[in-house]
Amino acid sequence: MKIIKVQDQVEGGQVGARVFQDALQTNAKVFGLATGSTPISIYDAITKSDMDFSDKISINLDEYKGLSGDHEQSYRYFMQQHLFNEKPFKESYVPDGLNPDGIAESERYDAILDQFPRDLQILGLGQNGHIGFNEPGTSFESTTHEVDLTASTIEANARFFDDQNDVPRQAYSMGIKSIMSAKQILMVAYGANKAQAVQAMIEGPVTENVPASILQRHDNVVVILDEAAASNLNK
Repeated sequence: MKIIKVQDQVEGGQVGARVFQDALQTNAKVFGLATGSTPISIYDAITKSDMDFSDKISINLDEYKGLSGDHEQSYRYFMQQHLFNEKPFKESYVPDGLNPDGIAESERYDAILDQFPRDLQILGLGQNGHIGFNEPGTSFESTTHEVDLTASTIEANARFFDDQNDVPRQAYSMGIKSIMSAKQILMVAYGANKAQAVQAMIEGPVTENVPASILQRHDNVVVILDEAAASNLNK
């Protein structure tokens, strides 16, 4: 792992955007994208740049089951607002939240991943070490699958909805094996609340109890951390 420490999310966004720029310069064609607060500063820096993705392909990590792509809390809507409206891709794939058949949707998305191998995959890090919606205990051999969201995830997401009963209980997510198949991975984490997970990811044993620890076995990972997120590291 190449670990880069930054002062704040703004600097992290600039560093992350340079990783995307470097990938473009080495003829990367397929980009794995993520949602959430962590990558926003990277997307902000990209939208202000002269980078051109009009002949590139994007594939997102996950999507809520039960939400349409134009729902304001869907991950496709998030990507439109934070990146695609300013920097459109030739094709952009996000799991279909309205497909009620979890097996069929997972197989459909796996076929897309097989067709378009990712040159770069961006990830955020959950406080419990999850990546995508792959919670502790998820098999390292998992591919795209339907996930029952944990009570803590549902509670955390409730602030985005008018009524807690509207919060999705399930999602579609790339599996850990799917994530690891990307040629390069960009992991980003900020804040003291991520420090324990960062240490477990980088210095702890590789275990399915900490899904992100599998990144120790990938041969091309860039990790961007602010000082707070890196505070528990021993080296």
